Amino acid sequence: MDPVVTRFPPSPTGYLHVGGARTALFNWLYARHSGGRFVLRIEDTDTARSTQAAVDAIFEALEWLGIDWDDGPYYQSRRLDIYQSYIDRLLAAGQAYYCTCTPEELAEKRQKALAAGLDVRYDGTCRERGLPRTPDAVVRFKTPPDGTTTIHDVVKGDITFENREIGDFVIQRSDGVPTYNFAVVIDDITMGINTIIRGDDHVSNTPKQILIYQALGEELPVYGHVPMVLGQDRTKLSKRHGAMSVTAYRDMGYLPEALINYLVRLGWSCGDQEFFTREELIEKFSLENLGKSAGVFDPEKLLALNFDHIKAADPARLAGLLRPFLEQEGYDVDAGPDLEKIIATLNQRSKTLKDMARDAAFYYQGEIEFDPAAAKKFLRPAVLEALRLLRDELQRLGEFSEKGLEGVFVAVMEKTGFKLGKIAQPVRVALTGKTASPGIFEIMDVLGPQRVLPRLERAIAFIEQRAAAADK
Repeated sequence: MDPVVTRFPPSPTGYLHVGGARTALFNWLYARHSGGRFVLRIEDTDTARSTQAAVDAIFEALEWLGIDWDDGPYYQSRRLDIYQSYIDRLLAAGQAYYCTCTPEELAEKRQKALAAGLDVRYDGTCRERGLPRTPDAVVRFKTPPDGTTTIHDVVKGDITFENREIGDFVIQRSDGVPTYNFAVVIDDITMGINTIIRGDDHVSNTPKQILIYQALGEELPVYGHVPMVLGQDRTKLSKRHGAMSVTAYRDMGYLPEALINYLVRLGWSCGDQEFFTREELIEKFSLENLGKSAGVFDPEKLLALNFDHIKAADPARLAGLLRPFLEQEGYDVDAGPDLEKIIATLNQRSKTLKDMARDAAFYYQGEIEFDPAAAKKFLRPAVLEALRLLRDELQRLGEFSEKGLEGVFVAVMEKTGFKLGKIAQPVRVALTGKTASPGIFEIMDVLGPQRVLPRLERAIAFIEQRAAAADK
């Protein structure tokens, strides 16, 4: 059996959206699972809409997702000679012909067909005229007038079309540029593509492509048309549903493995398992488990899955991903505490890297701003003695570790008779400015004595100043 060869052929007319990314993932995963090859092809024959910026955006998105390719990128705009050779081959074999019907004539034929309640397709005016090539001529494929064409689809099953309903379709425009249905077939033939997984919006294109394969005597690829991704209202996915560019999710602080996990599960399953690593997806992905019903894009489920992947990620890896978000917040990462230790205190709490950067603010701030409500409730004269004792004990502490810090708190609790919460909450406000944070010993360990002691001193001074003001 020949090695599996799949492809992803985006049109560079905009960003790579989540639907396109899912198509790329299905093909990439199947190639990797099967030990085959994955081909990247840029379908840029629409010169009016294709841009280099869009090409660069596609590469950037694929790179972030970790989708690599074995062949390419190929550009259709650089392959016109190849397409022409196959056009000439079909013309010479009598399987295609030149057509000089004008747009106005075609529009008139269309209106007459609609008025008569007939199918709107080319009526074959030029089919047997044997016209030569002229500047205004297009090339049409000579579709068999009867019989059927069947797609053997691994997702949808067999889908059969009447050839007479397909009609003679254009395969080359008058400017010499091939149409989509012709170019992709020639590309797939010459690139050895034998497995095509794509959205079911392409089902109507597939019989035309099959007819071209058959006319050229080429073996058909395996087809799998997966249902489209829908919004929560069951309509076509759009920006209002969360269908932003792939890189927009990167910029919002999502992990690539979380987006991959979520998108693959929108149309593929493996029992009841929801959380997959990249390695597990490669190991388990199969065409047999592609779904027949449309996936519904749920931003909340994606966010929850991102949270799970952040919790499971290695802090050392997250450090490189988190750094740009911290820098966007204006923090000097290199001047702060150890980044991996910071992440270890936050990765069970932050749903995105953007959240984590905001949650990490107190680690980098020079002077903590106390939340007024938190200060009023916890920075009170009643805890002044405990904070002073804690400061003094910390100054004598040899090893500033979670175990050593716990011992200091125990000593203060014994001297004051306070329970842990009575001391820990004022200390938390002193160190972070807020009432919620990771564990008190964790954050003190990360901050270190050079940050903890000055913040405690400031909290003590704050309480003393307020007490003095109240006595006046």
